[in-house]
Amino acid sequence: MKKTVTTLADGRELIYYDGRDDVVRDAVDRRPLDAVSTSSEIRRDPLLGDSVAIASHRQGRTYHPPADQCPLCPSREGRAGEIPEADYEVAVFENRFPSLAGDSGRCEVVCFTSDHDASFADLTEERARLVLDAWTDRTAALAGLPQVEQVFCFENRGAEIGVTLGHPHGQIYGYPFVTPRTELMLRSAAAHRAESGRNLFEDVVAREEADGSRIVLAAEHWIAFVPYAAHWPYEVHLHPRRRAADLRDLDEAARTEFAQVYLELLRRFDRIFGPGEPPTPYISAWHQAPFGAPGREEFGLHLELFTVRRTSGKLKFLAGSESGMSVFINDVPPETAAQRLREVASQ
Repeated sequence: MKKTVTTLADGRELIYYDGRDDVVRDAVDRRPLDAVSTSSEIRRDPLLGDSVAIASHRQGRTYHPPADQCPLCPSREGRAGEIPEADYEVAVFENRFPSLAGDSGRCEVVCFTSDHDASFADLTEERARLVLDAWTDRTAALAGLPQVEQVFCFENRGAEIGVTLGHPHGQIYGYPFVTPRTELMLRSAAAHRAESGRNLFEDVVAREEADGSRIVLAAEHWIAFVPYAAHWPYEVHLHPRRRAADLRDLDEAARTEFAQVYLELLRRFDRIFGPGEPPTPYISAWHQAPFGAPGREEFGLHLELFTVRRTSGKLKFLAGSESGMSVFINDVPPETAAQRLREVASQ
């Protein structure tokens, strides 16, 4: 992997990741951009104890532009975007409209391909591996920032999720605190260790493998299953068989196999609802251990992939119980979801 670091016209960092060492990235961003001005603020809820980012500057962010005005496409004569090069493999840059900035953290955009009409599932295994290497490199870099306590790499795909740019891309958040979901997992892991003397994440994987009814895909270095208490209609958790705290801890064998396994899962998601259906909207979220939190050594890196579509033409809305009380009601039994995801495996 070759990494080329440069800056955009307003001073934001831009990083190219290429599979070949002889690639030269020297295009210059000549747009007349003003310096980025943000108003990100973290406020803590005294009742729930969680944190909320107030970011009013995001109201002016780019919203569903025409394809020929996409800011994530390569730049060309007469139309300059966020990436100055005429083509690229994987590119990461600081978000122009960040939810978190300065002492409140950092937000980055990850472009998986220069092809506007592609999706992650269309990538080659080599390109998917390059994305994994970019996620890992950014995790390592953000771990060195004093204001960042946890790194979250994720992709939102589809208008139903709320995506405002159709180009295949994801994001990386460097949070200045440990997120509520992660705090809950750390507490559960600590309690499990105290009660059983074992690691919670390892026991969850072992239980699913022993049961078998919710296994979606089992490979040499990775295992994917629908969790026993799945929140979403179709939800898959992907774990490395050798537990790791974050992406930096994956060994070479797991890195090599990841691309094949993950691409297969994404392609199955697009086949869940049958031929003729539009691409399945999904969220793909890496859960990594925070850097300095107690119990980090008990955490288990994993990826959660889920869709808000519950059946053909119908979405799972977070209504009263989910939004008001954080109690999910799932319309699809996890065993049924797992069976469907096995049925649509690649031939």
